[in-house]
Amino acid sequence: MDATLSFALKAPAKINWSLSVIGKRQDGYHDVVTLMQCLSIWDSLTFALAKRLEVITEAPIPPESNLVYRAAMALRGVTGSTLGARITLDKRIPLGAGLGGGSSDAAAALAGLNRLWDLGLDRRALMEVGGGLGSDVPFFFLCPLARAEGRGDLLTPVSPATRQTLLVVKPSFSVSTAWAYAELAASRCGGSDGEGERAGADRLTRTQACRDNINLICKALAEGDLRQLEARACNDFEEVITRQYPEVGRIKAGLKEAGASLALMSGSGSAVFGVFRHKDEAQRASTRFPSHWTSMAETLCQAL
Repeated sequence: MDATLSFALKAPAKINWSLSVIGKRQDGYHDVVTLMQCLSIWDSLTFALAKRLEVITEAPIPPESNLVYRAAMALRGVTGSTLGARITLDKRIPLGAGLGGGSSDAAAALAGLNRLWDLGLDRRALMEVGGGLGSDVPFFFLCPLARAEGRGDLLTPVSPATRQTLLVVKPSFSVSTAWAYAELAASRCGGSDGEGERAGADRLTRTQACRDNINLICKALAEGDLRQLEARACNDFEEVITRQYPEVGRIKAGLKEAGASLALMSGSGSAVFGVFRHKDEAQRASTRFPSHWTSMAETLCQAL
C-alpha cells in the first residue's frame, strides 16, 4: 500500500422529482416511493493515509453526527481494519436542506476508504454498509438517477436522457427530517396508515399509483417535456412544511414568477429548486433571493 496515496472524490447533491410517503413501517422507518437525481453541486472529500482516523472540516457538524466519521467507523467494524486516514471534507452542500449532502458524504467516504485501505469491497457491500447509516446513502452508489422504494433501500436505476438547468434556493432555516415525518403523520391522523386488510390494500394501491407517476416523470425527463414534468412532480412534505415555514411557499412562488417551468421542494426541505429552460433565466432569477443561499446547477446524466 502506497503511504503517499492521496486523492479526492466529489459527493454530489440530489433532488427529489417525486416523493411520496406511503406509511410507517414496523421497524420505525417509513415506506416511500421517490425519484432522485444528482446535481452539479457537490462537497469534496480528500483522503490520505494517516496514523489515526480524523475528519477535518469547517462545517458545524458535531463529531457524533458527522456521517463521514460514522461511515469510517462502520467500515472498520465490517472489515476489521485498523488503518487510519485523514479525511478533509469541504462542504458546499448546505445542511438541513433536503439535498442529501450528509448521505452523499457518507457514500463518498465509504468508496474512498475502500480504495485508500485497499479493502476490495464491491458496490453491493458498500451499499449495505451505507444503508445502516441512512436511508439515502445507498442511492449515491447508483447516481445519477434512480427510483427508491421501501425505506429508500430498494433502488432501480434509471437512464436519464436530457440535462435540466436548475436554480436551488435555501432559506436561512433548516428542517428536521424527523420533525417533518412526525408532522406529516399528524396531518394524516384518521387516514389509512393503520393496520388491517383495508389499510394494506390502500397502501398497495397508492404505491402502484406512485410508481406509475414516476414512470411518467421519467418519460418527461427523457423527452425534455417540462409541461409533463410540472404536471407530475410532487412532494408529500410540501404542504406541512409550507404551513410551518411560509417562506418555502414564497420561494416557490418567486421561482415561478421568475420564469421557472417547475418549482418544488426537495426532500423534507428546506431547499426549493426551480427548473429553467435557459441558464440566463436561472441567473436572473437568483437575484430575487439576496438573503438566501442560491446555486445554479444542472442535473447529472452520468456518474461522476
